[in-house]
Amino acid sequence: MRIWLDGTLRDADDAKVSVFDHGLTVGDGVFETLKAQDGTLFALTRHLDRLARSARGLGLPDPDLDEVRRACAAVLEANPVPLGRLRITYTGGLSPLGSDRGDSGPTLVVAVGETTRRPDTTAVITVPWVRNERSPLTGLKTTSYAENVVALAEADRAGASEALFANTVGQLCEGTGSNVFVVVDGELHTPPVASGCLAGITRALAVEWTGAKETDLPFDVLERAEEVFLTSTLRDVQAVHRIDGRTLAHAPGPVTAKAMRVFDERAASDLDP
Repeated sequence: MRIWLDGTLRDADDAKVSVFDHGLTVGDGVFETLKAQDGTLFALTRHLDRLARSARGLGLPDPDLDEVRRACAAVLEANPVPLGRLRITYTGGLSPLGSDRGDSGPTLVVAVGETTRRPDTTAVITVPWVRNERSPLTGLKTTSYAENVVALAEADRAGASEALFANTVGQLCEGTGSNVFVVVDGELHTPPVASGCLAGITRALAVEWTGAKETDLPFDVLERAEEVFLTSTLRDVQAVHRIDGRTLAHAPGPVTAKAMRVFDERAASDLDP
């Protein structure tokens, strides 16, 4: 594997980040995950825009997006895979052993790994922990992911692939790495960004392409929703067939199946929407 690190491609064994990098010591970094199919990235412009927004939200210097584009192209050329997960990581760089940021400049890493297509349906659980919609990190895609690691491990123990959170006021928010959509009385809804959820790229496209309504929803909507699906970079639109102990018969339902079809068609027709 060849990895881009701070301006050049390196062999994986030589791609080393300092133990004093602020992304490692305090999680001071942002990242993006993109789907790479046959050497082409999906929605690259949207992902780079969000990378820059997240960096600004942490007070990091704006990333050089031209360099990031070059890095992505170089990594894909060096590591051809039919379907891959490409990750861009941008951190605070060398810093003291504390929360103060150093002045050596940020670290940029781009890497890709092969993956497989997700199944059409999946199981999820709900967890008792909440997202803080008033956090300074709300809406930023940061490397501070320990909360998600804990929740996803809980999901794995329950035979599920995702865990869903409420926010501090009891509204449906998001998954550890996905956005959530529900069908209630035949209408498609998803929580608004104000709920504390990440402004997912796939979420935004699904809202645009399906006409879903952005609605404040109580967390217990999951107990009565007719259909539920998740969106994310590698899930695209994925139906949910079980929530905790509740089975959703015939998943994907008709609204979800249409959303899956529309997303696949629109994504295939425009790789950088």
